[in-house]
Amino acid sequence: MVMKRKTQQLDAQEDYTNPSRTRQQLPMWLQKQDLSEADLPYIHAMLSGCFSDWLEEVDGFPWLGGPIALLHPDGTLIPAEGLEESAEKLFVQWNDRDAGPTAASVSLDTCRPTLMRAEEHHHPKLKAFDSIAVPIFTRSTGIPCAVVACLLPAGTANAGDLKLLQSAALHIRSGIYRHFENLFVGGMLRERKLSKKEESRRDILFDVMRRLNAHIDVEHVLSEVLDSLEQLYPICKADLYLSQDYNSPNEKVKPLAFHLQDMDLCKTAFLEGKIREEQSGGRHRLALPLSGKQGVYGVLRLDLPVNEFDEADINFLSMLAGSAGAAFEKAKMHEQANVLVGELRLINELTQRLNSSLKLSDTMQFASAELLHIFHSDFCCILQLDAIAQQFVVMSANVAEMIGETYSKDYGFCGVMWSTKEPIILSDYCSATPVASQLMDVTHSRSLLASPLLLNGEVIGAVMITKREANHFSYDNYKLLQVLSAHLGLAMSNATLHAAVRRMVITDNLTGLYARHYLNERIGRKQLRDSSGSLIVVDIDHFKRINDTYGHQVGDNILIHVSEIIRTSIRDSDIAARWGGEELAIYLPLLGLEQTERVAERIRQRVEFETNPQVTVSCGISEWRLADDKVSVESLFYKADMALYEAKHQGRNCIVVG
Repeated sequence: MVMKRKTQQLDAQEDYTNPSRTRQQLPMWLQKQDLSEADLPYIHAMLSGCFSDWLEEVDGFPWLGGPIALLHPDGTLIPAEGLEESAEKLFVQWNDRDAGPTAASVSLDTCRPTLMRAEEHHHPKLKAFDSIAVPIFTRSTGIPCAVVACLLPAGTANAGDLKLLQSAALHIRSGIYRHFENLFVGGMLRERKLSKKEESRRDILFDVMRRLNAHIDVEHVLSEVLDSLEQLYPICKADLYLSQDYNSPNEKVKPLAFHLQDMDLCKTAFLEGKIREEQSGGRHRLALPLSGKQGVYGVLRLDLPVNEFDEADINFLSMLAGSAGAAFEKAKMHEQANVLVGELRLINELTQRLNSSLKLSDTMQFASAELLHIFHSDFCCILQLDAIAQQFVVMSANVAEMIGETYSKDYGFCGVMWSTKEPIILSDYCSATPVASQLMDVTHSRSLLASPLLLNGEVIGAVMITKREANHFSYDNYKLLQVLSAHLGLAMSNATLHAAVRRMVITDNLTGLYARHYLNERIGRKQLRDSSGSLIVVDIDHFKRINDTYGHQVGDNILIHVSEIIRTSIRDSDIAARWGGEELAIYLPLLGLEQTERVAERIRQRVEFETNPQVTVSCGISEWRLADDKVSVESLFYKADMALYEAKHQGRNCIVVG
């Protein structure tokens, strides 16, 4: 039984539990404490203890001629050391409710000492005994808290025996109150001790919280938590498991890996956001979630011997973990705010740089270099989706063997992004390989960060960033790449559209050859750098007759066919253009007249034998050299045009050098 009373007057230095103190030596406030009716159901153990002490103290003293027992007001026999088993059994039978009234029950009912003769007993086994009983009252409230009873041989009980039992009752009553005072004061001292311990814990917690909130650096917060635990509980092994969006150099801070076998306790605490504990092998393990207002950031796991922590310790650790979570969140938000400012500046600068060049290859190379620097990664690969061929083409990569490579839209991580339109973050390609990846295999990378490049909700490309180390990329990196990939996708689209528009401007729509103005521009630039070059002007003979005979549709097809023959008969460095109407022109840099004439002859023969309906062409050739007096595009075309006129005059289907 634990008695709860006000303890403001308790002096912890005084020994109130000393049994040698007299009642007069007790302070008045303690003398006024007493048992109440509400306490009676809980005093069995106290009565048993004081009765055992009394039996030991009076051992050998000729009290009465029979056994003495102590009963609770509810009629229960109080067990005690020193009470003979036979006597205890006899008292149990005597106090059986079915046996009728007893001296004890009568004494409790009347609140007076009672003597009952043997013939008054209803139980046949008790006909050989007289019984006497004396109630024991509380010292101030006056309610019976026990009754002491004695069984004597039939016909021997008298008033003197009753007086003697009354003296025993007073003696037992003093023992009851000695136990009561010891329990009362002991409980108060324990409460005082617990109160001081709790106060100490509050002071420690306040000090730890003050230190935690003084830090705005995440790493300092984590170190403060672990150092505080080590000082407060040196026998405890503490580990801090954080979600993978944060990497710490502290060896006690580890990633929260749910797939590991011994992480079930931490996993449950993390997912539920509640303390979880287990005991096995003589060890007690606690998992405390590191929670903030925005979520759970990790789990603090403590490992210690069983029975080393009480409920108050667990409550204290719970508050410590909560404070640590709040401090971690604050430091993390401060860190994220700084990162966000840097990211916005970075996005602004990167967007400006991306939009400053409309050449796709230059844009992708710049983006690849910047992404390697931003994410401190080893490799970067940017791919563009060829919508016609339905495959990804590597536009830029710092892996030489992959540049220009093509992959099916369903292949690897690009295939995953093409189907889901979602970014990917992979902690360890070696332990979790969801799909095959040439980039990861060739570079021996383990960490991957990838994002699709989208335009109007459709995938137009992909960016993949890798690191040879595992667990390199964080969730913040994941979010940043999402933002950057949106700008990168827009830059890719702009460069692609610009290239398409430029092709439309410089390309003849019907033949697919370059337009005349582009040819003039390119020849002009070549004449500034090269030392020589030649020009072939090609004219389809009697082209008007083809249109008049077969119609303009066939005429257009003939023009397209001849253009294709020219395109496949020249070098990649040569420039073919539609000069106007049925006239086509080919500029051949650094090529002499003899070689140019062979090219023109090859074109003439192929046109004659490959066209249907059959047509022929006439060709005029001109050449320029750096040593010539007049080197210009106009003079080059003039000489070629004059040569073409001569070819027409000679009967067509021939070549003339001007």
